[in-house]
Amino acid sequence: MNRPSLQRQICTHAFLVLTTIAVLYPVLWVLKMALTPGQAFSLDPNPIPSSVTLDHFAAVVGTKDGTGGWLFGRQMANSLLVAGVTSSIGIGLATTAGYAMSRWNFPGRDAGLRIFLITQMFPGVVMAIPLYILLDEMALLDSLLGLSLVYATTAIPFCTWNMKGFFDTIPVELEEAARMDGADRWTTFRHIILPLARPALVVTGLFSFMTAWNEFILAATFMNDEQSFTLPVVLQSYVGDYGTEWGHFAAGSVIVSVPVMLLFFALQKHLVAGLTAGSVKG
Repeated sequence: MNRPSLQRQICTHAFLVLTTIAVLYPVLWVLKMALTPGQAFSLDPNPIPSSVTLDHFAAVVGTKDGTGGWLFGRQMANSLLVAGVTSSIGIGLATTAGYAMSRWNFPGRDAGLRIFLITQMFPGVVMAIPLYILLDEMALLDSLLGLSLVYATTAIPFCTWNMKGFFDTIPVELEEAARMDGADRWTTFRHIILPLARPALVVTGLFSFMTAWNEFILAATFMNDEQSFTLPVVLQSYVGDYGTEWGHFAAGSVIVSVPVMLLFFALQKHLVAGLTAGSVKG
C-alpha cells in the first residue's frame, strides 16, 4: 500500500491540529473564567489565565440555604436522582418495547413506531403547558418524581427506536435454538438477548441520563423551590437582570460537566463496541 506523500501528511496533521484547537478553545475559555478572580466577562482572547484562584469553585460548591444546610449538595443529589430515575425508566421500558416491536408483528406496531418518530420532531418545550397541567392535576409540581416522568416521556421514544434497531441485528435463529433446548421466552430474553444488546443498553442509558442531566427549560418551569432545583437551574440563577456572575457561572458549568465526562470515560469501551458491533455470523 502506497504511503501518502509528506506534503499530504503535513496538510492532514495541520487540519487536525486546527480542528482540535477550534474544539478545545471554548472549553479553555470557560476554564479561564472559572479560574480568574472576579466576576467580569473577559474579552481577552488568550485562554490562559494570568492569575489563578479556586474561590469560584469554593463559592459554588459551598452554597448554603437559609437554614445553613448544604444547598449545592442537595441540588447535586436532585440531578443525580432525576437522571438515575429517567435512565432506569428509559432502559426498562425501551428495552421491552423495542424487543416486542422487533420480534412481533402485532396490530398497531408500525403506527406506534411512526408516532414515536413524530414526537421527536418537536422540541420538549412545546409540551410544557400540557405537561404542567398534568403534573398540577397529579400534585407532582415541585416534585423530583414528576420531573423524572416528564424527562422519561421525551427519552423513551428515541430509546425504543434505538433498541428496536439493535434487536433487529440479532439473529432470530439464536432464540429458536434456545427454545429448542427448553428455554422459555423470558429466559431467552434475559440470558441471550440482553447480554448481546449490552452496547445498545449503554448508549440508551447514557442518552437518557444526559437528557435529564442537561435539560433546563422544563426543570425551571416545573420547579419553584430552590431545594428541588437541578444543576442547570442553579446555573441560571447566576444570570441576573442587571448583571451576571461569570466566574461562578463558569465554575458551575465545569462542575456540572464533570459527571458526564466521567460517565463517558467509564463507558467508552461499551460505546466503541456499540458502534462497531455487528450481527452474529454463523
